[in-house]
Amino acid sequence: MTQMDAARAGIVTSQMKAVAATEGRPEDYIREGVALGTIAIPANPAHTSLAPVGVGAGLRTKVNVNLGISGDIQNAPEEWEKVALAERFGADAIMDLSNSGKTRGFRRSLIEKTPLMVGTVPIYDAIGYCDKPLVELEAEDFLKVVEAHAEDGVDFMTIHAGFNRAVLKNLLETKRLTNVVSRGGSLLFAWMMARDEENPFYEHFDEVLEILHEHDVTISLGDALRAGSTYDATDASEVSELVELGKLTTRAWDAGVQIVVEGPGHMALDEIEANMKLQKRLCHGAPFYVLGPLVTDIAPGYDHITAAIGGAVAAASGADWLCYVTPAEHLKLPDAEDVCEGIVATRIAAHAADIAKHIPGARDIDNRMSDARRRVAWDEMFECALDGERAKEILNEAPPQEDGTCTMCGKMCAARTVNRIMAGLTVDLD
Repeated sequence: MTQMDAARAGIVTSQMKAVAATEGRPEDYIREGVALGTIAIPANPAHTSLAPVGVGAGLRTKVNVNLGISGDIQNAPEEWEKVALAERFGADAIMDLSNSGKTRGFRRSLIEKTPLMVGTVPIYDAIGYCDKPLVELEAEDFLKVVEAHAEDGVDFMTIHAGFNRAVLKNLLETKRLTNVVSRGGSLLFAWMMARDEENPFYEHFDEVLEILHEHDVTISLGDALRAGSTYDATDASEVSELVELGKLTTRAWDAGVQIVVEGPGHMALDEIEANMKLQKRLCHGAPFYVLGPLVTDIAPGYDHITAAIGGAVAAASGADWLCYVTPAEHLKLPDAEDVCEGIVATRIAAHAADIAKHIPGARDIDNRMSDARRRVAWDEMFECALDGERAKEILNEAPPQEDGTCTMCGKMCAARTVNRIMAGLTVDLD
C-alpha cells in the first residue's frame, strides 16, 4: 500500500503524522492532500533512515541538493562532504546524479545514512548498469534500472516520460535557441532519433508505474524540454510536453502512485507567475518542482543568485519545491563551497516565498531575529541565522570599539541610541 493508497482508504500513516507535526498542519489536512495528489510524501519503505517530508499545497517550500560522481571527477569523499552540508544547512532532499561507472554502491550507502529524501534519474545510470552503449539499450533495460533504484530505497525518481514522439516532432518543427538542455532529455532525444522509436518511458509508462507502486516510489515527471535560455521559456516545445505531463499525472494517480512535476529552467522574471499557474492548471494541482528559474542568461559564476531570484518568485506563485543552483552552474561540477552557497541562496528563496504564501509559522524565526536585533543580542541573532557561523565570522572580522554595536555605525547605532533613550540613559556619541 502506497501513501496515496492509504490516504484514499482514510488511513493516516506514520509518515503523514510526522509531516503534520513538522508543518503545523492537522493530520487530516495532510491525508486529504495526499489522497488528492496535491501533496506528496516521497518515502520508500526501504529508506529506513528517512525523516518523512511532505511536498505540496500549503506546506513549506522544499529545497533539493544535487550531487554525485561524474566521469571527469570521481571524488567520493567530497560528495560525502556535500551530503553533510545538505544536512547541516536544512535541505530536504538529495538527488544522486552520479553518471559514471557503477553507481549502486554510493547510492545504497547514501540511502542507508541520510535522513533526507533521496532521488535519482535512472536514465543516467542505464549505460553503466547495463554495460551497453546508449543506442543499444532496449526498453526492458530502462525498466530494469528503474526497478534496481526502487529496490535500493530511492524515494523519488525523475522519469522523462512526457517527451514522446509527438512532442519530439513539435520540437523539430518549431526549433529553439538552445535546443534540449536537460541531460536526461538529451539522452532520450539521441535514443529516439537513432532508433526511430517511441520514448520507452512513455510507451511502457504503465509498467513503470507498477514498479513504482510496488516500492512506493514517487515519480518526478522530468521536463526534458525545459528552457535553457530565457528566449525559449514557455515556448511551444515546453508547453506541448507539459500537456503530456498533465495526462501522465492522472494516469499515475489512477495507479496509486504519488507524483511531482518538474519545471523550468530559464525564464524572464515577468513570465514566472503565469508559467507556474499554467503548470498547476494543466497538471491538476500536482506539486511543482522547479530548477531556478534562472532569470537571466549572462551570470555564469553567479547563477545561484539568478536562480534564487527566480525561485522566490516561482515559489511565491505556486511552486512547491526548489532545486538548488550553485555558482558552478554551466561551468563545472560544484565543489563543497559551491554547494554551500547554492543551498543557502535557495533556502533564502524558499523561506522568502513561504512568508509571502503565509505558511504557518514561516515568519516566526524572522520575528525572533528582529527582536534580537532590537536588543543587539548577537548570540541570539546567530541562532536565528541560516548560517550563524558565517554571520559570527563576519562580525569578528572587524570587532567594534563599543559593545553592542558593529563597525558600520559604532556609537551611532540606531538600536543602541533608541534602547538607551528608552531606558532613561543619555546618548554619548563621543
